Amino acid sequence: MDQATALNLFREHLKKYIDFNEAEWILFSQHLSFSGLKKKHYFATPEKVCDKVGFIVDGSVRYFHIKDGQDITGYFSFENEFLSSYKSYLTSSPGYTYIQALEDTNLITFTRRDMDEMLSNPMLAYKMERFGRLIAEQYLCCYEDRVVSFITQTPEERYLQLLTTGREILRRMPQHYIANYLGITPVSLSRIRRRVMETVK
Repeated sequence: MDQATALNLFREHLKKYIDFNEAEWILFSQHLSFSGLKKKHYFATPEKVCDKVGFIVDGSVRYFHIKDGQDITGYFSFENEFLSSYKSYLTSSPGYTYIQALEDTNLITFTRRDMDEMLSNPMLAYKMERFGRLIAEQYLCCYEDRVVSFITQTPEERYLQLLTTGREILRRMPQHYIANYLGITPVSLSRIRRRVMETVK
């Protein structure tokens, strides 16, 4: 995908949050950068400040932590979704999360400095303030949904939910990542899948 097409796609997606007029869009787009992330390369790592937010044009990433030598998958992001180690971005302090490309991934990014400059620009300040608030609200909702699912649902219920809301994960992610995301072993995932298949026969 060429950069002009990617920018148009990004602008269309942003209408969910804010709608720029032409003068605002020209100014806003001057703060955007394009970058590629090769498969297995990292957008963010622990102990380093993540100073940017990315928008996935194409590709996918995995968020994970490492505990006792084992990685624990927390989330996935795909096309038309934002990514960041958000607390690190907001506080300018080192983060705790690995964000790794699971396939070659193309991004549109802006840095914290870019955001601060746009917030101080009278032409963009109101819309960027609204944009930042709505992205933060979306992040909090996703986080709460994730926490609540582990408190209130069994692994099988979490898998059934993936069948209805997480088909990209099921279609594109390796089975061991899916199992890890659900908080179970690959063997347990296979058992759950067999039970579900038998139920729908």
